[in-house]
Amino acid sequence: MLSTSLLGADWTQYRGINGDGKSPETIPQVNWAAKPPKVLWKKPTPLGFSSISIAGGRAFTLISEEDKAGTLLETCVAFDADTGEKLWSVPLKASDYDHDGGNAGAPDNRGGDGPRSTPTTDGKLVFVYDAHMVLSCLNAASGELVWQHDVMDEYEGREIKWFNATSPLMNGDTIYVGGGGAGSSFLAFNKNSGKLLWKSGDETITHATPTFTEIDGKPQVIFFVQFGLVSVSANDGKELWRTKFAFSVSTAASPVVSGNDVYCSAGYGVGSLLVQVNNTVEPDETWYKAGKLMNHWSTPLVHDGHLYGIFEFKKWGKAPLQCVELSTGEIKWSERNFGPGNCILVGDKLVVLSDTGEVVLAAASPDSYQELGRTKAVTGKCWSTPAYSNGKIYVRSTEEAACLEVE
Repeated sequence: MLSTSLLGADWTQYRGINGDGKSPETIPQVNWAAKPPKVLWKKPTPLGFSSISIAGGRAFTLISEEDKAGTLLETCVAFDADTGEKLWSVPLKASDYDHDGGNAGAPDNRGGDGPRSTPTTDGKLVFVYDAHMVLSCLNAASGELVWQHDVMDEYEGREIKWFNATSPLMNGDTIYVGGGGAGSSFLAFNKNSGKLLWKSGDETITHATPTFTEIDGKPQVIFFVQFGLVSVSANDGKELWRTKFAFSVSTAASPVVSGNDVYCSAGYGVGSLLVQVNNTVEPDETWYKAGKLMNHWSTPLVHDGHLYGIFEFKKWGKAPLQCVELSTGEIKWSERNFGPGNCILVGDKLVVLSDTGEVVLAAASPDSYQELGRTKAVTGKCWSTPAYSNGKIYVRSTEEAACLEVE
């Protein structure tokens, strides 16, 4: 099972403490029309689609900042989670994201807008996997470098278009990343010492952060690579199963697991797939929808047998929040005009961040779309995932981050 040694109120990595987009907290009944959430702080977060992780009273994200020579550098920044005070910042490598892959016809939506990986933290250490696949471990209190691995240099890494966007995956004392070459595509490190625990695989990664899960009693990490889904043992990296899934340009949404069911999706005309893991090397296909139920980078969550998330490809400002029955792929309801933002689950409520910076509360119910509250939180472009910790919503854009107190 996933490690729950940390306080449940922490949001320790991309998509939460268990990497499934869910918080163990609850949100009370609110009336944001009469009493909007209190904005505790706002701080500049220039450039990037990195989300926020929170532990030990600190909030971490990646931004782009200029050094004295005027070069934009990918930078890890730490804020006081309650006040927004900037505690430290640590520059990493150059903030260069291969600008030739822009999105034609979409104003201010080109692909080269700063870091997309999210820091991972256990409250004492912070783990950053930058665009050039350098995995750095920093002291959470000071930002001091503890250990570092350059996957490109040490493990014959394979760069991909627009460079790395995956986040370090943490479970217990282990950090998992992908990106190395033959025999080293999947990597596991001890989080405290940086010691390599195992390496395996010969695959080319995508922009999708891997998923940790346990199926039939087997702890495993599912990597969404250009071949498709490849699951390896979390303990030694040995392959457990794989299934083919088409690749086109970029795959960026993580695999979603419910019991023995594994869902995956990609944009650029690819579509979506549900398989059932069956103790063999090839899962059974439950359904496949070519060109439908596309999640670009907006990974959905699963709750009571239903997927909730942002679907369709691109559709700036228009893509819908949808509820989809997992077993069939049937759309139960659809509400447009969110754009390719992201959503998480807190108790029985969805916290949705639109691509224009609105935070929306909605009921996680398949019966119908039920909006419970809406507020404009930040300006700028939001392709990041909201976070929730200690009764507070944390969101960020390419311009600013905000902390909202839910009352």
